[in-house]
Amino acid sequence: MALDTQMRRRRRLSMTSLIDVIFLLLLFFMLTSTFSRFGDVELMAGGQGAGGESDRQKLFLSLRPAGLWLNGAPVDPLELPDRIATLRNGRDALALVSLDAATTSQGLVDILAVLHGLAGLQVLVLE
Repeated sequence: MALDTQMRRRRRLSMTSLIDVIFLLLLFFMLTSTFSRFGDVELMAGGQGAGGESDRQKLFLSLRPAGLWLNGAPVDPLELPDRIATLRNGRDALALVSLDAATTSQGLVDILAVLHGLAGLQVLVLE
């Protein structure tokens, strides 16, 4: 007696549901991941205080759309740490940052990031 062995045909797997699942996973990971890290920049606004004499060196930075000025002289932002170091002479300093009305917030953040890395320098942003 011969056995009837029929070969079963396999059904073809539908790709539609697989594509839907992959799309949902991709969307989930894109919405929950962070692509860039934001750094914190400390801002200290000018306030009222005693007008006593201080032994700190005062540096006046003026940030304008046309460029950066340090104590009335134009300065390249890349040379700013070296110029501040020569003006400080090893003493603690207070940097007063004045903003023009057309100054962008990105320009302010860039300068504050440069100033944040200098030890012994307190930054005060004037409004």
